[in-house]
Amino acid sequence: MLYLVATPIGNLGDITMRALETLRLVDMIASEDTRKTSILLKHYDIHKPMMACHEHNEKIATERIIGMLREGKSVALVSDAGTPAISDPGFVLVRRILEEGLEVTAIPGPAALIPALIVSGLAVHAFTYRGFPPRKRGQRQRWLAQDTHTPHTLIFYESPYRITALIEDAITVYGDRPAALANDLTKFYETVWRGPLSSIQQTLAKRSIKGEFVLLIAGTGAYEGHIPDFEAGSDDQDDSADERTDEDIASTM
Repeated sequence: MLYLVATPIGNLGDITMRALETLRLVDMIASEDTRKTSILLKHYDIHKPMMACHEHNEKIATERIIGMLREGKSVALVSDAGTPAISDPGFVLVRRILEEGLEVTAIPGPAALIPALIVSGLAVHAFTYRGFPPRKRGQRQRWLAQDTHTPHTLIFYESPYRITALIEDAITVYGDRPAALANDLTKFYETVWRGPLSSIQQTLAKRSIKGEFVLLIAGTGAYEGHIPDFEAGSDDQDDSADERTDEDIASTM
């Protein structure tokens, strides 16, 4: 079995009990960065063999992991931080494992986009996660333009080296929309700036830029105060779920 194990994005206390149990039980831990994973394992007194699985060796590592799974061994995949395959290695491995008819499961936990979204003050009813933008300005602007008319909150990841360029291009493509910028979530210096993109841009210009960033931008129309009405049509929904007994609910857990 392959276990996709989510790990803390900053605060080591955010790991789940199930994740710790899984890391203690598997035969191998495949890690995007074994040095960073070692810090987590040492903190929780976990001693397991590790192998590297990152963007530069993912195909080779995938075949090795498949070989281990065929032998009946269990492997946990972890990224630097957060949930594997979300802008981190994992997709290639999962797809190959499914093609081989092998088993894979997720041990859910932290992912930076979710805490950033719920503290942003922007609409949470629907959102579009876009991950890391292209590095070159022209490609980035064309990439951003694909979501010009998207009504959902847009979520991006970016490094400290290109966050100001991303905000500048976002203003060019989308205009000066409401936004939020989360920096170093769950860490001691966690910060969230909220306001028009231009205001966040001005704030960054006065600061030393460090850490990882999540940029959230209001979707088209959302900044005009529109909130989707999810109650509409509710009379047509199946009410049978309301008739379940406590025993019925318990049997599904």
